[in-house]
Amino acid sequence: MDGDDLCYLSAAQAMALFHEGKLSPVELLEAVIARYEAVAETVNPFADRYFDEARRRARESEDKFVRKDGRLRRLEGIPMAVKEGSPIQGKRITAASLIDTDRIAPRTDPAIERLMRAGANVFARTTMPEFAWLYCTHSRLWGVTRNPWRLDVSAGGSSGGSAAALAAGATTIATGGDSTGSIRQPASQCGIVGYQAPYGAIPMFASTNTYVHHGPMTRTVEDARVMANIMSGPHPLDPNSLPKRPTIRGGDGDLKGMRIAYSIDLGHHAVIEDVRMQTLEALAAFTDAGAEVVEIPVDWASEAIRLGHGNQEFLFCGMLEKALAEHGDVVSDYVPELLETARGFTADDYRRSFEVADAVWDEHLGPMFGQYHAFVMPTVSCPDIPTANWQRTRFRVNGVEVTDTDTAMTVLWNMFGRCPVLAVPSGRTRGGLPTGIQLVGRPHDEATVFRLGAALEARRPWLDTPERRPAL
Repeated sequence: MDGDDLCYLSAAQAMALFHEGKLSPVELLEAVIARYEAVAETVNPFADRYFDEARRRARESEDKFVRKDGRLRRLEGIPMAVKEGSPIQGKRITAASLIDTDRIAPRTDPAIERLMRAGANVFARTTMPEFAWLYCTHSRLWGVTRNPWRLDVSAGGSSGGSAAALAAGATTIATGGDSTGSIRQPASQCGIVGYQAPYGAIPMFASTNTYVHHGPMTRTVEDARVMANIMSGPHPLDPNSLPKRPTIRGGDGDLKGMRIAYSIDLGHHAVIEDVRMQTLEALAAFTDAGAEVVEIPVDWASEAIRLGHGNQEFLFCGMLEKALAEHGDVVSDYVPELLETARGFTADDYRRSFEVADAVWDEHLGPMFGQYHAFVMPTVSCPDIPTANWQRTRFRVNGVEVTDTDTAMTVLWNMFGRCPVLAVPSGRTRGGLPTGIQLVGRPHDEATVFRLGAALEARRPWLDTPERRPAL
């Protein structure tokens, strides 16, 4: 197996090879480190790196496979990159800001701790924009993270480093965080899989913001399923964590009896033709698997989308004001613009976001999910976003002036955060950029979105062969 194939192994494939004695955790770790070093100057997906200590853990895992003493864990020796915003005890956590370059995390994020206890080998932290608040990934601290598919195109944000590392073959699995699309949007930009579990399924440190989620980012649906099962379950430090640990089962590719609704633009977004066509191709795969697929009219989403963003901007405003007042000389150049946007939303917008959410669910989404098992739409309406874009930079899509916020078709599912959302690749544009779709399930129905994802991957695979990978 050559280095490229090693770098694009799924965790499931790697574990099978470990058990068969055909691959060792040391060999896999060295392959992904070598790939990182090859793309460090171009893609730049990593923040802090822990290569030497990861090598020590890889040797320990290798010994366990040699001994075969029954102590092997589910992710034993699998290289994992963790988004820089998630704390790991004893490691620094900067939020991609020069303000906090010396801050050390006193404890580990509950979900990350579970992955580590399952044997995942954390060897690097992935880049993100400052304060995790941009749909691109660049900061004064970590520089610019670029898309492996095309270096002048954004890898997305805020989990752009994780998405770029996976697409480049520089890690086997990764993690992300999402409050308005920060897992799913970069997953689509880079052609990988990202999962937003129902709020409370994957615990966090006492977050009462129901828009916020932590979750897996992978190259395959199966890896995302395994990671989600490990990460999920009640935790004493998260009072909002669900009382029972859900177990998501894998799909067999058969969708007979399933009814799927879809919308290409949610009645709101300017969607390019290539994204529309690849979405329809993916939907045809669901039909081929036995599902009934129906387009539904959407004329109710625009105000909910605006207020969904406004909800989070309003909450973010105070932190930005403090950062600029106390550290305006060291923050990234785009931070004043972030504050300007945040100040554009009021307390009344925040209050109305809940009223509108109630009405949308009562009048539209609730009845729709009474008829359909899932709802499908693109993840990003146009992937051709400049690498170091700013929040208010405007460009044209289908003759309409938009920002990158306008291209992310994600925030609705943070507003309705109890719905599981699996973001998966749908194809590529004629210019070679990845496209993606979101598979949205009924509240807490995680099994359905993974069943759909598995069926699509079986019929329209991605990243499994060299011709379906970035030409690095």
